[in-house]
Amino acid sequence: MIFMTSFRELGLRNTKKMFEVALKNKFAIPGYNASNLEQMQAIITGCGESNSPVIVQINLISLNYANPIILKYLTMGFVEFSKSNGWNIPISLHLDHGKTFKQCKSCIDNGFSSVMIDGSHLDYESNIKLTREVVKYAKELDVSVEAELGVVERIDKNQERTPSKFTDPEKVEDFVKRTECDSLAIAIGTSHGAYKFIVEKESDIPNLRFDILQEISKRLKNYPIVLHGASSVLKEHVDIINSNGGSITQAFGIPESQLRKASQLGVCKINIATDSRLLFTAMVRKYLQEHPDHFDPRQYLGLAREEIIKMIKRKNTEVLGSTNQAKFILE
Repeated sequence: MIFMTSFRELGLRNTKKMFEVALKNKFAIPGYNASNLEQMQAIITGCGESNSPVIVQINLISLNYANPIILKYLTMGFVEFSKSNGWNIPISLHLDHGKTFKQCKSCIDNGFSSVMIDGSHLDYESNIKLTREVVKYAKELDVSVEAELGVVERIDKNQERTPSKFTDPEKVEDFVKRTECDSLAIAIGTSHGAYKFIVEKESDIPNLRFDILQEISKRLKNYPIVLHGASSVLKEHVDIINSNGGSITQAFGIPESQLRKASQLGVCKINIATDSRLLFTAMVRKYLQEHPDHFDPRQYLGLAREEIIKMIKRKNTEVLGSTNQAKFILE
């Protein structure tokens, strides 16, 4: 016998009201990816202390790393942890970049309140077919579905970016209408990982394609748009890594000013993963370099957690605009 768990049993919310309020108030819901316990603690604490709604994102690698059963009860614990601290914030648990119907269904059945079905690697009609299949199942359980049109790629230094991978504004209305997805991830120049641009210096970073974003926003009319690959790869964090034995060169991210602009032009969810991973690694490397005789993981992992909390609170306030927005979603 298969036992299903509704996201409501875990104290979670889907993203529908979150996006409605974000579009109205012109801010972006943070989609923070978590890879381990300390990152999840930091996400809930940082958003709780800034009174921000939050979408905790788990990709397939992290899902396998944590184990779906453990993750389900861990999520329930974090919801109770939030309440015990008096943080009345809406929390969603989201599958990031699900590739198959089976993967999305498994997450829905295990209490996820939102899933992404990423059919961007498929041709247009196949993407629609796969997305519709996931949406049909998810809607029966009131779970939100995010889809992707265009390709938010992961690049390396030997790869050229091709404009054909940007989202085609002329296709978005048809795609959303036929799939009935709840939000759409678009490609306007961001990319996954720490190496987002093939440039030699920070001043060469190109602007995001705000013209494409504005055209999509115009066509979809107050519809939730999502931006993936939106970490800023802050130089100070890269420098700490490199000064403590690391080797990350020519890594540049999305300027925070551009992210804030995107949230004013219709983007109501911004995904951030690499920034958290870089800062976490930076703090662990620094601590171990400065304390070679220490061996208790709670010392260096705890320090990394505290720094991520600070980063999240700053981003919520200065970049995403989500600080103190939780109350409007809970009304």
